[in-house]
Amino acid sequence: MNQNELKKALAKLPLGDVRYFDSIGSTNNEALAWATSGAKDLSLVIADEQTAGRGRLDRKWFTPRGTALAFSLILRPTAEEKPHLTRTVGLAALAVAESLRRRGLVAQIKWPNDVLLNGCKVAGILVESVWSGDEVDCLVIGIGVNVRKEAAPSVELLQFPATSLEASLGPAVEPEEILHDILAGMIALRPQLASDTFIAAWEKALAFRGEQVQVEDGNGNTITGKLLGLEPDGSLQLSNEGGKSITVRFGDVRLRPQA
Repeated sequence: MNQNELKKALAKLPLGDVRYFDSIGSTNNEALAWATSGAKDLSLVIADEQTAGRGRLDRKWFTPRGTALAFSLILRPTAEEKPHLTRTVGLAALAVAESLRRRGLVAQIKWPNDVLLNGCKVAGILVESVWSGDEVDCLVIGIGVNVRKEAAPSVELLQFPATSLEASLGPAVEPEEILHDILAGMIALRPQLASDTFIAAWEKALAFRGEQVQVEDGNGNTITGKLLGLEPDGSLQLSNEGGKSITVRFGDVRLRPQA
């Protein structure tokens, strides 16, 4: 990614400071350390390559040089936002999905933290917290987007099918413009975080809504049911065979459509 093009693309956004790396272990690790030492709200870490990128559940996030967007945004939540921090992953997912819809693509959100194109994962989100006592001081929102075909891991490494923007848009896709649109989308959506319309928009974008899904928890238990939508905190709402409503909380969970 060209630094000059990147600076030009981000120039009009109300960001804090920006740190750019040709190569880094993990943008989230850098952002967490920076947040702890006083980074401003909306400060950004972006890298052309990650050598130790992380996804949820300690999975590796594959980011070869020049093939993907890998960035982490630092948010310092306001008093009004703090009761709704579990919705932050939806903030990022909606911004990514909307940036792709603007380009004529049908993007969906696989709860809780992936964005899909044609049923395949094109982006992932990892939200981590910095605490001050028993209160969240700031959040780090890590986002990875597969831009070039080379960014999608090989089949043997995948737990869910993957794709890239290039596969849908061709080689002319401009990562700097997509980064701008995602960040602008997050900034625009942020004031709506506490609203019912925010949850409704997230719900509308859910993949597999109305379909039977399986959710595995960290203890190896499997919950099966029809995906109904979201609870006010962003948790998943299912309905089992008997019609009973089941709430699946955030955590060590994996969601799949039922075969």
